Amino acid sequence: DGMNVLFIIVDDLRPVLGCYGDKLVKSPNIDQLASQSVVFSNAYAQQAVCAPSRVSFLTGRRPDTTRLYDFYSYWRVHAGNYSTIPQYFKENGYVTLSVGKVFHPGVSSNYSDDYPYSWSIPPFHPSTEKHENDKTCRGKDGKLYANLVCPVDVTEMPGGTLPDIQSTEEAIHLLKVMKTKRQKFFLAVGYHKPHIPLRYPQEFLKLYPLESITLAPDPWIPKKLPPVAYNPWMDVRQRDDVEALNVSFPYGALPDDFQRQIRQSYYAAVSYLDMQIGLLLNALDNVGLSNNTIVVFTADHGWSLGEHGEWAKYSNFDVATRVPLMFYVPGMTTSPVSQGARVFPYLDPFSHIGGSAPQGQSEKVVELVSLFPTLAELAGLQVPPACPEVSFGVELCTEGTSIVHYFNVSEGKVEEGKEGCEDPDRCVSEEAVAFSQYPRPADTPQWNSDKPRLKDIRIMGYSMRTIDYRYTVWVQFDPSNFSANFEDVHAGELYMMESDPNQDYNIYNNTSHRW
Repeated sequence: DGMNVLFIIVDDLRPVLGCYGDKLVKSPNIDQLASQSVVFSNAYAQQAVCAPSRVSFLTGRRPDTTRLYDFYSYWRVHAGNYSTIPQYFKENGYVTLSVGKVFHPGVSSNYSDDYPYSWSIPPFHPSTEKHENDKTCRGKDGKLYANLVCPVDVTEMPGGTLPDIQSTEEAIHLLKVMKTKRQKFFLAVGYHKPHIPLRYPQEFLKLYPLESITLAPDPWIPKKLPPVAYNPWMDVRQRDDVEALNVSFPYGALPDDFQRQIRQSYYAAVSYLDMQIGLLLNALDNVGLSNNTIVVFTADHGWSLGEHGEWAKYSNFDVATRVPLMFYVPGMTTSPVSQGARVFPYLDPFSHIGGSAPQGQSEKVVELVSLFPTLAELAGLQVPPACPEVSFGVELCTEGTSIVHYFNVSEGKVEEGKEGCEDPDRCVSEEAVAFSQYPRPADTPQWNSDKPRLKDIRIMGYSMRTIDYRYTVWVQFDPSNFSANFEDVHAGELYMMESDPNQDYNIYNNTSHRW
């Protein structure tokens, strides 16, 4: 009874995918999933850094409620004993399984990936994960470095493999076990790439000749960008190959040829990831579970590829907060699948040409914090109630809202309903909005601007994204009591999407609009 769930989470993946209209990337397996799914083209993370984003969407609470803006606290101790998505499924009769990077490892998930609360068995981590930042990248001089750009010969890697390859193998093994045991499951699979270092099998470079790689459309720092909004990409600067370039802090630009290499390697890492997902979905077919398993695909946040002169996440721009999001629901996003029929035959990125169009595409602005109620509804479970304004003592509630009602309604019908709205106040409040936020230690870029520890946060940038604009205010923040003072605005940003889709021209000071 009820459907299984396969929940695929990718680290640092912006929507550079064929199904999102990217003409360069080769992502046939993710595109094939999209062709059977409803795809959200305006989905946003609540904070563009790994641990806070994952804790936020896995608990269904915003960072101000999880009280996690860095990597160094466990929400059950510091905020409240909140239920998580897998915990809720576990309590409702599912076997819950975690493979790879689902929760961020370390303090923020109690050094256990929140086991045993969230998972039926201890989570699996690839044995080679510990080598992620080692000197495994061979330079032109034949020596090994800890580089940002790191195509490798997999046979030369520690253990002769890579973490994401190991995670795929383990996930496929667990699918076979679940099929044999006939147990209803919630399987979360977290992939590392394209997180830095951009370490992937070197053959994927062949897919992206350097001459086909362009620079970002807006590689300059916007003239009216408040300094507090800029991230100085410190983790990129600390890689051996970037450090050797001696780029000035904080605004120095990387050389154009190196920018192209980073972009080339990011794309190559995405195609490597696509291959892993293709093998995983093909295995779902092989065990005969494609007809009764919901597949969700998303990322914890995006990553800047030179836009606004930035590399990394750590900001409120779309390039950092916007993520791919798609849901495959047998019988809902597709016609019912007959037993044994193949839905996801493996597609080789090296030989497959042409992408598949999404089954249904929604332009609605949605948030990752809505994953919890959405998955509960899709699986036929009771949807957790909406949280009260202050919910620290409430174990089960969500600050998101289910987005299932967007699945089957054409965009036209949704708009018609809005036009018939008689109460103007209610109409405004019904506009879809995604909220994101980012902390800073100071008004100008510092060595710790990207990832300030809680005690060092002095300013919080609260950002709202609608279909028409992105509006951000940077306000005074007190880390001792987690309070933001909206009377003390340090800076603001306003970008109009129709005329400025890349968010390059801040018109905040030209307007009388205020938060």
